[in-house]
Amino acid sequence: MKTFRRVVTGFNKEGKSCIKWDTLIEPKNVRPGFDNVPLWATKKLPAEKATAHDDPNNWELGTSLAGGSVFRYGVYKPGNVPRWHVTDSVDFAICMAGEMIMEMDEGSVHLKPGDVVIQLATNHNWRNPGTVDCVMAFVLIATEGAKTTGWSENNNDKTGH
Repeated sequence: MKTFRRVVTGFNKEGKSCIKWDTLIEPKNVRPGFDNVPLWATKKLPAEKATAHDDPNNWELGTSLAGGSVFRYGVYKPGNVPRWHVTDSVDFAICMAGEMIMEMDEGSVHLKPGDVVIQLATNHNWRNPGTVDCVMAFVLIATEGAKTTGWSENNNDKTGH
C-alpha cells in the first residue's frame, strides 16, 4: 500500500522552529474503492498556532469538521463506489494524479492532473473512470454554522444529504 509523507513544523523548548514530525501516513479504507489519507485538521477557525502536541490523525475525523478545517488526500480506485453527499464547507480540490469525474445534480466535469475545483457546499459525487488510482488533494473549510459531516452520508438518488 502506498504511504504519504507528512512533515509538520513546530517549536522546540527554546521557541526555535523545528521539525516536530516527519512521518509516513497510511491510507485508511473508508468504503470500497476509496482510501482517506488524513494529513491535518484544525478544531476551530481562525486556527490557533499549533503546538503540534496533538496529532489530528488521532481524532475521529469525518469528511468535514464543524468550525474547523481538514486537509487530506483521497485515493479513488477505478470503479469506486458512489457517494452522493454535501459537506458544510468550502472545499478546494486538486487532481494530483489519474482522472476524476465530478458529478453534480445537473452535469459533470472531467478532471485531469493539475485541475482545481472550488466546491461550494453543493451535492456531488466523485467517480474514477480511469484504469489507475486517482489522487485528489482536499482542503475543507467549515462554513458558518456548519455541522461535522461523517463518512456514512450516501445518497445515490441525488436528492440531497
